[in-house]
Amino acid sequence: MFEKLKKAISSFSEKVSRALYSKKELEKFIYELELQLVENDVAYEAVVAITSRLRKLVEDGALRDRDDVLKALGEAIIELFKGSEAIDVFAEARRSKLYKVIFLGVNGVGKTTTIAKVAKLFRDRGFKPLMVAADTFRAGAQEQLKVHGERLGIPVFIARYGVSPAAIAFDSIAFAEKRGYNVLLIDTAGRMHVDQDLVEELKKIVRVVKPHRKVLVIDALTGNDAVEQAKKFNEAVGVDAVIIAKADACERGGVPISIAYSIKKPIIYLGTGQGYSDLEEFSSHKYVEYLLK
Repeated sequence: MFEKLKKAISSFSEKVSRALYSKKELEKFIYELELQLVENDVAYEAVVAITSRLRKLVEDGALRDRDDVLKALGEAIIELFKGSEAIDVFAEARRSKLYKVIFLGVNGVGKTTTIAKVAKLFRDRGFKPLMVAADTFRAGAQEQLKVHGERLGIPVFIARYGVSPAAIAFDSIAFAEKRGYNVLLIDTAGRMHVDQDLVEELKKIVRVVKPHRKVLVIDALTGNDAVEQAKKFNEAVGVDAVIIAKADACERGGVPISIAYSIKKPIIYLGTGQGYSDLEEFSSHKYVEYLLK
């Protein structure tokens, strides 16, 4: 996972250890690092923020050895995660009679499977979750969520195709309250972030449900398009948190940095496999430690 970005940083640290007394050489290696970061899905604006900080330290003569360089690089990356403080969804859910979460994301990112994983997390912590199949646009979408529910033993609220997604979401709230469910996880149509009609439908669902959190699911393999998706969804309905799916299959690894820097929202989980337990809590500090190890 994220091996190419890790190797790029390792290569940079080895080079600078041989050139710490030459500002010219350091500038050369920082420029090479910039190219490597961009190639590994770190958004250009985030790259500039990282390397500008390094260049300032070089000018100030503050980088004396390889450890200084690695520490400075780590701090520069961590700085980009500021403003995206972690969310404890379980603590929030315990304070709510019915904790409502809407999941957003485009087609193919792994949203439905991610919802099932999150439902298992809540169930394993003693909650009583209900998954809601509010995607009435894509053929088979409701059946897909139902299959996950049957495998996990977690119920799924389903209505017929063609019914308004907002109506399904609204009805699911009354259903959950009546039957004692305390967590509502709502699947929505995998809509393209440039499709205005579908975005308007999503806004309607948000108005009806009044969710505690709106969670965007991003595919780690989509690279820079993940940033555009995050920006568009955040502008349209507001994003409260992000889950990055398929991280286990992603070699490049810059998407977490790009997402955190571009929308200043917390990344709460990484999808690390096909199993229902393959959802890893994200920590920016552990992420940076892994890249610098």
